[in-house]
Amino acid sequence: MKRLFDFLLIFFSTPLLLPLCLAVAVLVYFKLGSPILFKQQRPGKNAKPFEMIKFRTMTDKRDVNNELLPDLKRLTKFGQFLRSSSLDELPEFWNVLKGEMSLVGPRPLLMEYVPLYSPEQARRHDLHPGLSGWAQVHGRNTICWEEKFKLDVWYVDNRSFWLDVKVIWLTLKKVIVRDGISADGEATMPKYTGSN
Repeated sequence: MKRLFDFLLIFFSTPLLLPLCLAVAVLVYFKLGSPILFKQQRPGKNAKPFEMIKFRTMTDKRDVNNELLPDLKRLTKFGQFLRSSSLDELPEFWNVLKGEMSLVGPRPLLMEYVPLYSPEQARRHDLHPGLSGWAQVHGRNTICWEEKFKLDVWYVDNRSFWLDVKVIWLTLKKVIVRDGISADGEATMPKYTGSN
């Protein structure tokens, strides 16, 4: 049912999504150059790695030692706009169509975090990761990691069709007001280093 819901919603959104994706892709090319897409291994269901794709939001600026500068120094105003409007997430609809993600579920974080989760936190991987989730509509990147993981696990235990509809509706509202984009002084959130 969840997979069918994802597919149908994307199918009926295609007339809006395709022109929007094309417009963003052109802007990324002229503002940030090539490559247009940012690809990264993320943990999917059962923590199995998959390649998540997003629109690029940062430059490749490096220091004198040829090391990439911190995210905040590479994130441009245009990149900030893409993130605050969630337009950088549009290519993830392809991940949903491929069955690697769902429209709603715990957000796929970094592979390096997987061994740091407690057994309870690791339950966030019992489902496919989502474009948005219960944690995203309850603070997104402005809440602490522990609270985020509690919300993710709550969703795993309480998921339903109507809960997904509610999350999608609340996500659209959050995107419009651009709420909870990043923690203070961070491009998104500070790195997760494990539970206290």
